[in-house]
Amino acid sequence: MSGFSSEERAAPFTLEYRVFLKNEKGQYISPFHDIPIYADKEVFHMVVEVPRWSNAKMEIATKDPLNPIKQDVKKGKLRYVANLFPYKGYIWNYGAIPQTWEDPGHNDKHTGCCGDNDPIDVCEIGSKVCARGEIIRVKVLGILAMIDEGETDWKVIAINVEDPDAANYNVHHWRVILK
Repeated sequence: MSGFSSEERAAPFTLEYRVFLKNEKGQYISPFHDIPIYADKEVFHMVVEVPRWSNAKMEIATKDPLNPIKQDVKKGKLRYVANLFPYKGYIWNYGAIPQTWEDPGHNDKHTGCCGDNDPIDVCEIGSKVCARGEIIRVKVLGILAMIDEGETDWKVIAINVEDPDAANYNVHHWRVILK
């Protein structure tokens, strides 16, 4: 989406690495709070955290000032997604819908678990390899409920509206819950 830009700080694959977002005036903004959820009727904004074919597990830092994108850490170590031969990293662009949040105090009636305290995740299946920090407009195709370490973690399956095949994909109503 035009009007937004990103700025990387520190070396990638380090604990200090961050991606900050800016608006069209060059002012720092929060990808969690300052980007509208909707880009248009039935079209959502998506903040790309992990570009397709990369494997560093990145996420919006919801507790840091300005909520930059940073690499996830578990037990003091940077996290990476495993490669699945013949592919390397994520097979889609992975990110989040701004201004959403999975409430850890709300027990979801479909999963029986509470939210994971993060923005709602998006798996964007279009043909373009997006950049980390890029803001794209996506059309929702479906949703998948996962339970990760006892918490509900919704995954929206979507396609970039600019993708040449976007018009060929449409919403279907179905529900899958993985435990």
